[in-house]
Amino acid sequence: MKDFEAIDFFQDDEVVADPYPYLEALRGKCPVLRESHHDVTMVTGYDEAIQVLNDADTFSSCISVTGPFPGFPVPLEGDVDVSALIEQYRDQLPFSDQLPTLDAPLHTDHRGLLMRLITPRRLKENEASMWHLADAQLDAYLAAGEGDFISGFAGPFTLRVIADLLGVPDEDRNTFVEGLEHQPRGGIGSTDGEVTHSPLEYLYAQFSAYVEERRREPREDVITGLATAKFPDGSTPDVADVARVATNLFAAGQETTVRLLSNALLLIAEDPDLQHLLRTERDRIPNFIEEVLRTESPIKGDFRLSRVPSTVGGVDIPAGTTLMVLNGAANRDPRHFEDPETFDPARANARHHLAFGRGPHTCPGAPLARAEGRVGIERMLDRTTDIRISESVHGPADARNFRYLPTYILRGLTHLNLEFTLAEESEEPAR
Repeated sequence: MKDFEAIDFFQDDEVVADPYPYLEALRGKCPVLRESHHDVTMVTGYDEAIQVLNDADTFSSCISVTGPFPGFPVPLEGDVDVSALIEQYRDQLPFSDQLPTLDAPLHTDHRGLLMRLITPRRLKENEASMWHLADAQLDAYLAAGEGDFISGFAGPFTLRVIADLLGVPDEDRNTFVEGLEHQPRGGIGSTDGEVTHSPLEYLYAQFSAYVEERRREPREDVITGLATAKFPDGSTPDVADVARVATNLFAAGQETTVRLLSNALLLIAEDPDLQHLLRTERDRIPNFIEEVLRTESPIKGDFRLSRVPSTVGGVDIPAGTTLMVLNGAANRDPRHFEDPETFDPARANARHHLAFGRGPHTCPGAPLARAEGRVGIERMLDRTTDIRISESVHGPADARNFRYLPTYILRGLTHLNLEFTLAEESEEPAR
């Protein structure tokens, strides 16, 4: 790789294919370092990342999704406290109506609504249906004996799990799934084109209708629980607020899991010994999932905007600084993870990873993603005796060709073509 100072992390194809040498070079110089191309302070150290993520009073999430593209609407240099400017211009920023960009107290109230959906009881009930949803999707995917795992299984499976969790009526699910699959991402994680202000707005009307209906005629489903929930002060949320929370979960809740599943299956298909281990010792799968999340964080990182002057890792951070907290780099910090480049399915502290963030914005869907990952992996193993990478698509073992999503936010394969040998139908699942 060329001199890291010449690399533009946000635009160079080189770091899309493999960002880790660049991130390691940054951390080796300083775990908190301002890059020169877009004036973003890159946080690559584990302890430094946790400091920023935990300090929501100092670091605003208003630009968490877009960072320097398009950036803040007005200059922020020279101010000792830019909080007033953030509040003045917040609504002009892309995704300003979505949970990841909100700050307290609004974030606290809206996240509280979402957490009413993802309770342990609800997840346990939802997991029972995940096995059936996985099998239904695998029936079609496995029939051909080969195919793209992402479009054939991971994507449709995770979308239908979210629809099931929310209680989207059966007659509407295909429309929802097809709409989301064909919806442009509005420039998320890409420097090409204009970033859409509210790319999920096409779902608001449908979820608003569900919320209004459930308030009139409550049912035994998750949307009813969300529709009838109150804010901590006892007030009733606007229908639009509830619809946005549901939309955020529906649209974003599956993204991490698609990347998790595809990264996991890549490893399983490439390593026969690992595949045998997971087939014969299923209790290893949960920690295997954590190590997958550590080594290939589906979200490379997200952004924060410093409200006031601060210090991170001994580095002065002026007010108005855009920081990118790089989960994928922090997860490979040798100060916290021994031999971090080595994939170890038995790693004792694998769950310390930051793939789901940390602090107030920790991914609320993390338990759901873990459950989906476990169910998807187990059913793939149950229903096959061997899983392999398709050499006709990805090349031979010594010269693989994989393509990754061309964004600075997401880390994931565009497709993963697998071949597999089916298990006999009479075989009992190993779980």
